[in-house]
Amino acid sequence: MKVAIVNGVNLNFLGIRETSIYGYETLEEINKNIVRHLEGTEINVDFYQSNIEGEIVNYIHGLHKKFDYLIINPGAYTHYSIAIRDAILAIGIKTIEVHLSNVDAREEFRKNSVISDIAVGKISGFGSYGYIMALEYIKQRGVI
Repeated sequence: MKVAIVNGVNLNFLGIRETSIYGYETLEEINKNIVRHLEGTEINVDFYQSNIEGEIVNYIHGLHKKFDYLIINPGAYTHYSIAIRDAILAIGIKTIEVHLSNVDAREEFRKNSVISDIAVGKISGFGSYGYIMALEYIKQRGVI
């Protein structure tokens, strides 16, 4: 099974930016923990991060008929990127939305997601463990 994990804008600065909200773990450390968690499974994961909306769209297009699931943390693009939403819809991939912080307990604008209603589910507020939760769901469900 192939799973793509996409991280959007500013997530390359994890461990540096707003550590009181996002913690000190870097994106590289998160990715290494995910790889360790998947050892011995039949899940192959591909990681991608970009601060550029169009690059994320192009990457998602490239998943078409090649990947079984998309786990995405769009960062701030969550709230307004119709382009990313449309890319997910265009390729018809099963998608899980992940956020490190509890976006529903933060500023009002963060409560809006243009991704949630097209996703299998949304995981928010569990830090980097949210990615593991999404992968556990995928492991239990398999390719559906």
